Amino acid sequence: MKAVRFHEYGDPEVLRYEDVEQPVPDAGQVRIRVAATSFNSVDGNIRAGFMQGPIPVTLPHTPGLDVSGTVDALGEGVHGIEVGDEVVGFLPMAGTGAAAEYVLAPAEVLTAAPTSIPLPDAAALPVVGLTAQQALFDHAKLTSGQRVLINGAGGAVGGYAVQLTKHAGAYAIATASPRSIEQVKLSGADEVIDHTATEVTAAVSEPVDIVLNLAPIDPERLAALLTLIRPGGVLVNTTVWMPAPSDEQRGVSGIDLFVRSDADQLSRLVALIDSGELRVDVARRVPLAELPAVHAQAATGALHGKVVIVAPAA
Repeated sequence: MKAVRFHEYGDPEVLRYEDVEQPVPDAGQVRIRVAATSFNSVDGNIRAGFMQGPIPVTLPHTPGLDVSGTVDALGEGVHGIEVGDEVVGFLPMAGTGAAAEYVLAPAEVLTAAPTSIPLPDAAALPVVGLTAQQALFDHAKLTSGQRVLINGAGGAVGGYAVQLTKHAGAYAIATASPRSIEQVKLSGADEVIDHTATEVTAAVSEPVDIVLNLAPIDPERLAALLTLIRPGGVLVNTTVWMPAPSDEQRGVSGIDLFVRSDADQLSRLVALIDSGELRVDVARRVPLAELPAVHAQAATGALHGKVVIVAPAA
């Protein structure tokens, strides 16, 4: 089968589109005929060698944490999944990824794919959708009526975060650059701040209960966002190389988010998609062989929106 792998850490040039052996599922695993994976920023960090401590992959490594596809074979002891099922999942971070024609997955990370969107597009959901879900509900404990500032809402996580905030009955204030403002408005934000034209701390007129920071801003700007949070509120930060600040005197906690795979949560997000309450936005669909070019674009900051990487047709 075809796969994209890197045999050494480095720039995007280390990625190779090559022939590899088709995997055979062990006990508890299923083999998936991949419809698509997607590009996440962590893929570039893993490839560059920046994540060897927290995510110790084995070389050569196939990237691609998201997967959508059709179950092709079952390992021993797998129940509740059948050959032919269309599934979606967030694969183990240190394992072999889905930038390939076939991939193995632990059965417990998979859930039924949405039926209302094309199967390849479902690969745009797991990592970023679960990041938004876990940030808002597991960590920030979002409830109806609260005010939420989503800093950096123009990216893929931000789109889901705005939608989930609104679905929970909360008020969403989103920051974005000019190229993303219309997209953020489509996601349902109550207020949109152009952070390139206005200082966010000056533009937010009333205190918020939650700040969700998705942007790689400098530590001083991140700390300044604390001043917008009411006493007892929370700042959840996804830029894990920069620890979340807190304000103990006012009881404002800072939480660093490390997203985890959760099939039950993913199933609930799928249900929202199929009920029309959550939209999946795909900026581009790119053939698997062109994944190195996607990494190269991301490395220069030229990659915008969620890019789905489509496996060759069977």
